[in-house]
Amino acid sequence: MTEYKPRLIDKQIENSLKAYGAINIVGAKWIGKTWAGRKHSTSEFLLMDPSGNYQNRRLAETDISLIFEGSIPRLIDEWQEVPEIWDATRYKCDEDGVKGKYILTGSTVLPQKKQDMIKHSGAGRIKKLKMYPMSLYESGDSTGEVSLKDIYANHVENKKTRDISLTEIIKLVLRGGFPGSLDVPFEEAIKIPKDYVQEIIDLDINRISDTKRDTHKMMLLLRSLSRNESTTISVSKLKEDIKGIENEDIDIKTITEYLNDLSKLYLIENQLPFHSNIRSSMRVKQMEKRHFVDPSIGTSLLNMTVDMCINDLLTFGFFFEAMVERDLRIYAEANRWNLFHYQDYKGNKFDAVIEFEDGNYAAFEIKLGANQIEEAANHLIKISHSIQENGGKPPKCLCVICGLSNAIYTRDDGVIVIPITALKD
Repeated sequence: MTEYKPRLIDKQIENSLKAYGAINIVGAKWIGKTWAGRKHSTSEFLLMDPSGNYQNRRLAETDISLIFEGSIPRLIDEWQEVPEIWDATRYKCDEDGVKGKYILTGSTVLPQKKQDMIKHSGAGRIKKLKMYPMSLYESGDSTGEVSLKDIYANHVENKKTRDISLTEIIKLVLRGGFPGSLDVPFEEAIKIPKDYVQEIIDLDINRISDTKRDTHKMMLLLRSLSRNESTTISVSKLKEDIKGIENEDIDIKTITEYLNDLSKLYLIENQLPFHSNIRSSMRVKQMEKRHFVDPSIGTSLLNMTVDMCINDLLTFGFFFEAMVERDLRIYAEANRWNLFHYQDYKGNKFDAVIEFEDGNYAAFEIKLGANQIEEAANHLIKISHSIQENGGKPPKCLCVICGLSNAIYTRDDGVIVIPITALKD
C-alpha cells in the first residue's frame, strides 16, 4: 500500500468509532475511502477483491456471517455489492453494544429495488461520514497558515505568504484532488479524470439505476455541466445548452433522472442556497450552485490545458471557484459546519457562506487575481449592509479568498484576505 497521507476525515472517523458500533464512509470512487478505512482498521474484507473470481463476494452471498470474522475495527469495503450486509452489520452492533466494530465503505447509493431489501435504517448504530477528494491542505499544496477556525474566532494574523504563479494555480485545478494523481507527472495526471468518468459511465451507471441508461446522453449532460460549473443553471437551461452546443435534444425528465444518477455516484456535489439564518425581507433564490465533486472532472471533459486556461481566464475562473468551494466544504465539514451560497432577486450574492454551529455565518467572495480584491471586499460590505437594512442578520465575518495573493491580512474595513494556498480547516 502507498504511504497513507493523513486526511481531515481521520479525526471524524476516530471520534465516530468511539460513539457508534459501525461507521459508513461514503463518497465517489478513487478518493481514498479504502485507504482511510485501512488506516483505522485491524482487519478487512474486500467485496470487490477479484481473487478467486470474486470469491469474497460469493462468500458474503453464501454465508454473510463469514465477513464479520476478524479483529475489530474490521473494514468491509464496498458493502453495497451485497445489500444484506447493512442489516447484518446493524444486528452485529446490537449483539454486545461494543463501539467501533466495523468500518463500511461505499461509492454508490443503492438503486431503489436494492434499498427496499434493507429493513432497518441503522440509526444509532451506523454513523454515515461523507468523504471528498483531497483539499489543497491535504495534498500538501496549502501551507495551512490560517484556518477557518481562526476566521471564526477573529484571530487572523497579518503575514506574508509564499508567491504562487497563475500557471501553478491552473495546474492545481486541472490535476484535481484525487489521491492517486498526486505523484503522477502532470501531463498524465490531467488525463486521469476523463478516463475516470468514462469508466464510471461505461461500467457503473447502469448498476445504480433500475432502468437502462443511454451513456451517450449521459456524456452530453456531463459536458453541459462542465460548461456551467459553479453556476445556478436550471434543468431547462441545461436542456437548452445541450441543444444549442451539441445540437442534440434530451427531455427534461431524462436530465432530471440522470442528475439523480450522478448524485448517487457522488460525482456531483451541489452547493445549497443559504437563507435560514439571514431572516431578511429580501427574497432569496432557492437554486443550487452546480459542482462536480472535483473541478478536474469538468476541465478534463472540456479538454482544457494550461494554455487554454491562460487564454480564457473567464472560463477558468469558474473552475478556480469550484476548487475553492471544494476545499471550503471539506474544511467546514471537518468542523461540523455547513457550506452554502447566497443569492437574492436583487442580484446580490455571496460566492460561499459557511454557517457555524452557533448560528452565525461567514460570507466569502472568491477571486483569482489580487487586482480583484478591492472590488470583492466592497461587494461583501455592500451586501452585508443591504441584508441588515432589510431586517436580516449580517455575516459575522467577511472574507476574500484569492488565488494570486501573497499575504494574509485584515483590511481597515474588516474584510479578511486569504490566499487559498494558505488555508486549512
